[in-house]
Amino acid sequence: MDDRVRRHAEILVEDCVEVEPGDMVQVSAPAVAEDLVVAVYEKLGEIGARPSLTWRNSRASRAYSRAMDEDDYTLLDHRLASLEETDAYIGIRGSENVAETSDVPPENQTAARRANTEIQEQLAETRWVGTQYPAAGNAQKAEMSTEAYEDFVYRAVDRDWDEQRAFQAQMVEILDGASEVRVVSGEDTDLTMSVDGMIPENDADDANMPGGEVFTAPVPDSVEGTVHFDLPRMWRGEEILDARLTFEDGEVVDYSASQHEEALDEILETDEGARRLGELGIGMNRGIDQFTYNMLFDEKMGDTVHMALGRAYEENVGEDRERNDSGIHVDLITDMSEDSFIEVDGEVVQRDGTFVFEDGFEDESDLPEQEATA
Repeated sequence: MDDRVRRHAEILVEDCVEVEPGDMVQVSAPAVAEDLVVAVYEKLGEIGARPSLTWRNSRASRAYSRAMDEDDYTLLDHRLASLEETDAYIGIRGSENVAETSDVPPENQTAARRANTEIQEQLAETRWVGTQYPAAGNAQKAEMSTEAYEDFVYRAVDRDWDEQRAFQAQMVEILDGASEVRVVSGEDTDLTMSVDGMIPENDADDANMPGGEVFTAPVPDSVEGTVHFDLPRMWRGEEILDARLTFEDGEVVDYSASQHEEALDEILETDEGARRLGELGIGMNRGIDQFTYNMLFDEKMGDTVHMALGRAYEENVGEDRERNDSGIHVDLITDMSEDSFIEVDGEVVQRDGTFVFEDGFEDESDLPEQEATA
């Protein structure tokens, strides 16, 4: 077995979910990720944990979802019950065909998400991590050879996470106690939102592997302006391009996309909360330097921000603040590498991808007057 696979398993078990002897651990994975599952089980055995395994099969999921009636979806009580008895959950992704479920009726997928919201809430209360196995289908979507994609994944995973966490902590400090964030990029993105009373989080080697972002939640009704998500978003096998959203009083009032606008419409029509933002994330992992059509990596790229339509994470929402609720959480990404800046309470904290605490940051006094005083 590739030593990098064993190292991946070690990071998942020991760092991300910190498994202890006797822990009840659920592992969920596709068959294509068998090597990583074996390495994870080996590590769990060394620790003395008690694992269970669920093999996921996208062809079976497709067959079921196409045969199911939209009105027959109910909560998967047995799955919820198993999560209630779970101490740690390790979810592994990997695809032979990333578009396998692209022809499932969208109304069925929406109904399934709505029916099982309670499962997502229970998972959020568990020590959990999601990760990627470098499968050939994902490599193909990234337009990379399997070997090159393996190198990409393991470079992103096997990092000095203490150093990465310290780097990101500087952005957490800026957002902690802040009132307003403004994101500007090019001529099409100028968005403001209140983060007053919200809690920024530092994602290094925690619930995502790889990590590499700082994220918070906006006050739901505070988002104003327009944003252009200039990097693609895959949704049920369809590639949404150039999504543009306009917000008033926190709600999407106008939207468009140059490709698969109907997929964007499906997202927004999920429920009332799907038309509001649940997350603002700032990508800070400079080890991820290539867009790969995989949100687990793409949202962490340095020089990007992402915003999620739908559900806000509970850990981001202050005690006296409203939490945006929805059956979905869909991230969309904007490139911030040039002609862009982020303001926090009127102070520019990032310009063209460079943070105020990094060498090469352009001092605010050097910015054009309309940006510096906006």
